Amino acid sequence: MNTIKENLYIKSNGKQKKIEEIEVETTQTTEKDPLLTPEIEANTKIFYEYFDINFAKSLCKNLVTPLEKYYFRAEFIGFVGDEFPERNDEKRPLIFASNHSGMAFPWDAIIFASGLMRRNGFNLKKAVRGLSSPMLSKSKLMNPFLLPNFWRRAGGIDATTLNFDTVMHYGEANILIYPEGIDGIGKGFDKRYQLQKMSTSSLRMSLKYKTDIIPFATINAEYINPFSYSIDTLNNLVRQLGIPFLPVGITTLLVALQPWMFYFAFPAKLIYVRGARIKPYEMIDKSFDDLSYDDLDYLRNKIHHKMQAELDWAVREYGQEPFAWNEFFETVYENINKLFLFSPLSWAFLFTEHDRRYYELKAKLAQYPEQTIEHQTKRRQLIRESQDEIEDESLWGMISTATNTIIQNPQVLLLYVPIIGLGSTLWQGFSKD
Repeated sequence: MNTIKENLYIKSNGKQKKIEEIEVETTQTTEKDPLLTPEIEANTKIFYEYFDINFAKSLCKNLVTPLEKYYFRAEFIGFVGDEFPERNDEKRPLIFASNHSGMAFPWDAIIFASGLMRRNGFNLKKAVRGLSSPMLSKSKLMNPFLLPNFWRRAGGIDATTLNFDTVMHYGEANILIYPEGIDGIGKGFDKRYQLQKMSTSSLRMSLKYKTDIIPFATINAEYINPFSYSIDTLNNLVRQLGIPFLPVGITTLLVALQPWMFYFAFPAKLIYVRGARIKPYEMIDKSFDDLSYDDLDYLRNKIHHKMQAELDWAVREYGQEPFAWNEFFETVYENINKLFLFSPLSWAFLFTEHDRRYYELKAKLAQYPEQTIEHQTKRRQLIRESQDEIEDESLWGMISTATNTIIQNPQVLLLYVPIIGLGSTLWQGFSKD
């Protein structure tokens, strides 16, 4: 770890004025990293091409937090304060790995990433950026309520080998990966809490860069879309259209009547339980370059067994009341004035309106680019006004939000129109931007 001195300036009356000198820690070293290739160096665009940290923060504060607190009532065990796992190598991000579940839209990942960031004070070193299936970014349909590039703007990175290598070198945040991949989230309710065969990508990266894996059990997410099942033939068909799987259950039938239910989730109480740190590079006495497929398979099976045992224990401990209905109804009753902020019927309006307001705010802030005192004051005022609009929980505020959304994005109404709305949703979802 190196420390450099940096001067802070503020522009006043056309002149720069030094206000203080601070020390900044940097993980850059003068030594050339032998694992850093020209191809990796040329791939750093993945960090800034779409990702907008301010969008991610706004999304967390204004949109996902009400869902997390009042709908999913998420609990994080072993992730906050002194319990948060520190990096074993400051230069390398940790790899957070969990079981995937839900037979539904990946709400388990959305709530985890957002909740972790909020609980750790928006400190990126204690946040995660998800490596997600490229299928999620290929069509608007796989982005919440047809919002273009939602996953990438919020911090998601397509899960390719080159991208994985790149984040291990430059990742300012830790990595979130679901080693089961699509097979995990689409395995069906009859296989709930059964870890499917895990890929070796996270294992290989942990071995290659000698960084630790932080496993955690995601509990109750199997009930986000309960009693939905998987049919391989049907899944193979819809994957040709860019949809990773199609659950067969009651909610699938309701999508034709209410297209917004493609993104629906039941109010499962999500609980994330951190497991014991895994150090794969200490589990074998060979160098990374000398490992054979059998070696990797041996390590994968060993880690699979360990994660399954911890998952089984967490299910017994925290998964006996997947909906915790008494708590849910008490929470709704105590926050009835905020119902519009977390009711599933509102999600299409909330996501669409948040997107519109965020870009409207960005356009206004762009008018005050200079760091003068006057411009800083105006920028803070605009942010406060925008925040006040979002936090307006009155009946009029709810009506205003819905009205603004309909005026600015009338197509959102089609998500509530039977049959015709489904056709329109699919047309928009598969059309190119």
